[in-house]
Amino acid sequence: MTPARRYLLPLLIPFLLAAPAQASTCHGRPGAGSIAGAVALPASGANFEAYSRLGVQMGRTHVHARVREVVLDAYAALARSHPGKHYVYGETGLEEGGRMRPHRTHQNGLSVDFMVPVLDAGGRSVALPSSPLNKFGYGVEFDAHGRADGLRIDFEALAEHLVQLKQAARKRKVGIALVIFDPALKPALLKTARGKELKGLPFMQGKPWIRHDEHYHVDFAVPCQPMKLKAG
Repeated sequence: MTPARRYLLPLLIPFLLAAPAQASTCHGRPGAGSIAGAVALPASGANFEAYSRLGVQMGRTHVHARVREVVLDAYAALARSHPGKHYVYGETGLEEGGRMRPHRTHQNGLSVDFMVPVLDAGGRSVALPSSPLNKFGYGVEFDAHGRADGLRIDFEALAEHLVQLKQAARKRKVGIALVIFDPALKPALLKTARGKELKGLPFMQGKPWIRHDEHYHVDFAVPCQPMKLKAG
């Protein structure tokens, strides 16, 4: 190594370490796709946590890098505006995308499940219970009033989260392509203080293939490459 290079290397190291990670590239669509350069969501933060540590370890919480920015921006905004609220995100996707059973979508890094925020009997914001016995939260069944096992859906917190996702996506120049939530519970969501701001979101019209009462599914919109053709 020349003296000049030996002198410059220590000066360049901080810039190399601070260099942004390689951008994600999605292929196809949520229902048939893949992704390169996916990133994992943090297992927890100041006001949020993953639905399952096991799910995190199994690599089921990867997303497109731009989706990660939107999700974390929204949580940061909620921590400032509603510090007492606790949020849980569900499954997102695999590191390289593709089919992740039992989901029909979640294939190209643009899909995120968010577990509904809930209040306990004392009105405290708590995490939705998660264990193998209730399919890590996905097996919780809420009634028509949003109640289950001594818990009730915090519709105000849910609405606030969707608004913050909408605002964060707009700032990051990311679209929201689809929101899926149980039609029977949607009227209560739209009656919240933020309800009017939710009417512009692209909620699924009609009945989803599963209820989506314990979670709400969001497909983000980022330009993707055509689906890769399999060799052979």
